[in-house]
Amino acid sequence: MEENSGSGIAVAITIIVYLAIAVVFIISFWKILEKAGKPGWAALIPIYNLIVLLEVVGRPGWWIILYFIPCVGLVISIITAIDLAKSFGKSAGYAVLLIFAIGYPLLAFSDAKYVGPAAKSA
Repeated sequence: MEENSGSGIAVAITIIVYLAIAVVFIISFWKILEKAGKPGWAALIPIYNLIVLLEVVGRPGWWIILYFIPCVGLVISIITAIDLAKSFGKSAGYAVLLIFAIGYPLLAFSDAKYVGPAAKSA
């Protein structure tokens, strides 16, 4: 029995770390939406949060369908990350941080200001 206790602890630690990362991401996304003048609580609602994100970056709402098409969803996610970076006055290179989720807390808790939907101005 004692041999399994080590794996149980590893699983518990993994769950705690995962939940901590999820909470940081949700709080970050909440703050980003608020900076963009949208309701922060939208970050909590699956699918709706993507629709609000598309509004923030200036893409049409029907793009939500593209997220659910294999491979196309990945491309749309990258385009949205680039647009989000530009919407906050950051370079397209900053989108790399967003793609790997590191950029969300940085964008949320920095002095970055929302400058408007990047896709509308392009």
